[in-house]
Amino acid sequence: MRIGLVKETKPAERRVAVTESGVATLTADGHEVLVETGAGAGAGIDDTAYERAGAKLVSTTDAWGVDLVVKVKEPIAAEYGYLRESTALFTYLHLAADRALTNALLDANVAAIAYETVEDARGGLPLLTPMSEIASRLAAHAAGQYLMHPHGGPGLLLGGSPGVAPAKVVVLGGGVVGTQAATLAVGMRADVTILDVSPTRVRELEQLFANTATVLQSDPATTLTQLATADVVIGAVLVPGAAAPKLVSRTDLAVLKPDALLIDVAIDQGGCFATSQPTTYDEPTYRVDGIVHYCVANMPGAVPHTSTRALTNATLPYVRKLANLGIDAALAADPGLARGLNTRDGALRHDAVAAAFS
Repeated sequence: MRIGLVKETKPAERRVAVTESGVATLTADGHEVLVETGAGAGAGIDDTAYERAGAKLVSTTDAWGVDLVVKVKEPIAAEYGYLRESTALFTYLHLAADRALTNALLDANVAAIAYETVEDARGGLPLLTPMSEIASRLAAHAAGQYLMHPHGGPGLLLGGSPGVAPAKVVVLGGGVVGTQAATLAVGMRADVTILDVSPTRVRELEQLFANTATVLQSDPATTLTQLATADVVIGAVLVPGAAAPKLVSRTDLAVLKPDALLIDVAIDQGGCFATSQPTTYDEPTYRVDGIVHYCVANMPGAVPHTSTRALTNATLPYVRKLANLGIDAALAADPGLARGLNTRDGALRHDAVAAAFS
């Protein structure tokens, strides 16, 4: 199979979809790998490393003109012209939050497989998890940074000081993102409270965090009570393939402290705060009703060396399966991979994505 590795064009995105080691594996399998010139530069992988791995360096057009294009982020408008029925696409898509991209994929009859909806045998999300883990850890770092006065915060140290209380961090959602964000915030000595709707998960989190964090069953009244005392709120909820639920309304902002910080890790799926709008690392925050919002849409892009390698570790087995078996046979052989199929033949193929546009 001819596999294309294209250079990411989304602002501030420096990751690349496959490392040189991954390319070496694919070429050893007998596949032709075409790498767009400069694709790996932001992640510290130069063109010669890809050539040594057996890849051929090509132009943007040639990298897209293959059987399977592997990316990191969803195509942006400038790339829609490269979409074609003969080329399958394997990348993060987050279609429920992007009508224009969805229409472009449908119009081009693209077989588009989304990392974020591929499932493992237990119903987990193996290709979303590594980037979610990195984004959630970055969220805790962002909390520490944007509580500081020079960054527009109230002038709090996340972990406090001897004799001075730490900042209070409220984490909405106790899945992968929430757990990782809470773990790092606890390690930074913040006062952490985690809210989750699942009684089973609440019990698991109680055991995991013991006395280091407070774990509460989530309901509207409890959420409002916790918002009123929070210095930082980290939104960490996910419904696979669907738009994120809105857990904090604009009216709810009135109960927050002035200069409180909202960090929306679910922004790629539309955000879990009603007032969330995607931002970039160039301008990561904005204010609504005196509340600071941090809604960077591709947070792992800030650490491309780490995140590129973590992503390749997760995706490469699936890329090999798609290439070795062919798209149709690979989807037929692996029901979890088939859950990644979002569009094909001009139709939506994932139930949650379809529901978002119904």
